[in-house]
This record gives sequence, C-alpha cells and structure tokens, in this order.
Amino acid sequence: MAQTKTVYICQNCGAQSPKWMGKCTNCGEWNSFVEEIINKKQTTSKLSVQTSSNKPLTLVDIQAVKNKRISVKINEFNRVLGGGIVPGSVILLGGDPGIGKSTLALQLALGINNIKILYTSGEESLQQIKLRAERLNATNSNCLFLSETSLEQLLAHIEQQQPDLLIIDSIQTISTETIESSPGSVSQVRECTSALLKFAKKNNVAIILIGHITKEGSLAGPKILEHMVDTVLQFEGDTNYMYRILRSNKNRFGSTNELGIFEMRNDGLKEISNPSEQLISKVSGDVSGTAITATIEGVRPLLIEIQALVSSAAYGNPQRSSTGFDLRRLNMLLAVLEKRAGFKLITKDVFLNIAGGLKISDPATDLAVICSILSSNLDIAIKHKVCFAGEVGLTGEIRAISRIEQRIAEAQKLGFEKIYIPGLNKGFERSNFNIKVVKASRVEEVFREIFG
Repeated sequence: MAQTKTVYICQNCGAQSPKWMGKCTNCGEWNSFVEEIINKKQTTSKLSVQTSSNKPLTLVDIQAVKNKRISVKINEFNRVLGGGIVPGSVILLGGDPGIGKSTLALQLALGINNIKILYTSGEESLQQIKLRAERLNATNSNCLFLSETSLEQLLAHIEQQQPDLLIIDSIQTISTETIESSPGSVSQVRECTSALLKFAKKNNVAIILIGHITKEGSLAGPKILEHMVDTVLQFEGDTNYMYRILRSNKNRFGSTNELGIFEMRNDGLKEISNPSEQLISKVSGDVSGTAITATIEGVRPLLIEIQALVSSAAYGNPQRSSTGFDLRRLNMLLAVLEKRAGFKLITKDVFLNIAGGLKISDPATDLAVICSILSSNLDIAIKHKVCFAGEVGLTGEIRAISRIEQRIAEAQKLGFEKIYIPGLNKGFERSNFNIKVVKASRVEEVFREIFG
C-alpha cells in the first residue's frame, strides 16, 4: 500500500524541506518552495536479493560496439557535437526564449532523411508546427510529429513507432501521472528525464531535450538534470541581432571547445561557415575609432571589429559604457592608458562596442581595444588592413597569448597585410606566413608606429 507524503521542494535548486520556508537555505532564493505530494511504496523490512542478468566484467570481456554517429545536414551542429549525434545519447538544448531552439530542432528533424525521427511538442499544436515547417520550406517523409504532454502516452507512441531519434520540445511540458505536481516542477522534470534516459540507454535511441532557462541564464530544473544527460548545449545570442552561437557546456563524446555560429533569417537558421567575413564591416576608406582583433572562440579563430567612441563629457561625470566587452576590464585598460602611456581620458566619455552583437571574454582583444580608443580620441584612423592580438598587463606590457598561429593564419586568409602580436610569443616561423608579423613588447611601441 502506498503512503502519501507532502514535502516542499525548491523550484530553483531542488532542495526539500518538511515545511514551507521563505528563503531556501541551499541556494538563497526567496519564495521558491512549492508543496508537492510524493507517493512512497511500502517496503518490507527484509531485502529480497534476486539474481540479475548483469554481471561484473573486466575490460577484456566487454564487447566494444562502435556506433556510427547520426550525421545531420547542419555542419555547425555536427562540429559542436564532435561529428554527429551518438545513438543512445541524451542531449539537452537550452537557450533564451525566442532565440531559435525550436527552429533549430525542427531544421534538424527535417534535414535527416536516412533515419526515422519522432518530433514531440508540448508547446505547439500540429498545425502550428506545420506553419513553421512551411516557413522553413523543408519536408521529410521519415519524420513523424506528435503533440503530447503525458510521459506515459509518449512512451507508448515511442514503443509503437520505434524511432531512431526523438526530439522533445520541451522537457518542462512533459509530466508523469506518478507524481502529483504541476508540469515543469523539479520533481516532474527529474522523473521524466530519468525515465527517458533509461529508455534511451536500453533501446539505443538518441534523444534531444529542449529545456527552458531561468532569469539568471542557467537551465531550469535541478542541477542534477545536467549531470544525468550526456551533452549540454547552450544556444545564445541577442534577439536584437541576427547572429546565434551554439556552445557545448558538457559533452561526453567530444570536445567542449567547439562552437557553431548561425544567422537567424526569415526562412530559418543559416550556417556561417566563415564568420570573420560577416563580422567585419565593408566600409570604404579608413574610419577612426575602429580596430580589428584576432580572437579565439572555442577552437575557432575569428576576426572581430571593435568600435570605440571618445568624446568630451557633456554632463560633468564621464561615462563608461561597453557592449559585448567586460566593463571592469575596460576601466582597467583606461587606467593603463593614463598611467603608463600618458593619455588623459579622465574627462572624456568612452563608449565601446563589439560589432555583430557578440560577447567577447578573450584577453587577447586588449590591444585592439586600446588602439580603437586612442584612434577615436586622436581622430586618426587605423589602416583597415591592420589587425591586433595581444593581452595588456597593468604595467603596460603586452603579454603572450595562446594559439598565435591560428590567429595569424586567419588574418592572412582574409587579406590583412600586417598583424601586431606580443613580443614574447615564440615557437612559430614567420616564413610560413605572407602577412607581415610585427612583435611588440609594450603598448608604447604600438602607439608610436600607428599614430606617430
């Protein structure tokens, strides 16, 4: 006979409490406890030991099975996963509302023709899915669509159809009858994911789960959800811009350093195979306040345009504003310019922008940032065939950076004539590149050569 138990569960971290609490003692979130009913099955005092078919084996006795990955038509998605979807794996895809998670999943489903796919949506009806498919101008006779929110009904359909790939949009809309709580709660998400994970491993079916995220930007549900799945993908970008970035936060079958770049259009997501050409504006002539930097996102080199505007403070207190770049690091670089290079910017407004709406955390962009600021302050344009790569220290030195050969090769491929790099970077042959490589140890050396 089942016993009914009432507990309060934090919807932010999954902590349990026998009574309601205003503030969670585990994560510190306020008003996050929700009452949930849990049915506990009554067990006997003695444990009954049964012989299982599973036996402990040595590595020699384990039969190695090489599963061929499921390759999708979206090469950027294959790149992030490490070559395709592994059969039997569970992939969790998260992102902001309206960023394009459902569009990406639908394009994946309609782009694979050699396997059977079941696309389940708990947020849209079949008619709404058809409207989105018509907008994408794609079709697939091997893809079946289902609108369902019950886990038991979903598993029954899966048993009947036997798909090779299952896509669920989203896991927060799926609920099971064994737990008396609302869909999307911590208990429902944990139980449904656990049941789907067991089914995937047992039947060798790949599953893609689309998940919501919280206002802090983390995946909704308990943290254990990210530990249960095999791969965690983050789809990010600014809804005001067209570019989207697919990152891998966890990947048991590949590297987490790869990323995919997409462009959101009216007919869906388009892959950006050479993002450097898209992120650099095609402006005729040289314009002051802009500098090109060679950065690394994951393992992919990118050339990005940095724009700066320096003007006299109109309201007394000078403003410091940054878009796509850490504001604290910008203030540090401005202090280095004033203390080490002698440029007085304390009475000036400084605005910095990373073109394309990207967010950059690579410290090798420091040299291009300070060059763009001085270019705007002096109103002297930097030649558009010159780029920079170097980290600036507090003493004004240019520190060594990683993967310098990839940065130089990317600049050469896009037709740049000169690149400034740290003088401490060694271990590469200049003769391997046609681009002029200029080494500099301090920021003053770069300033004298560019601005005179």
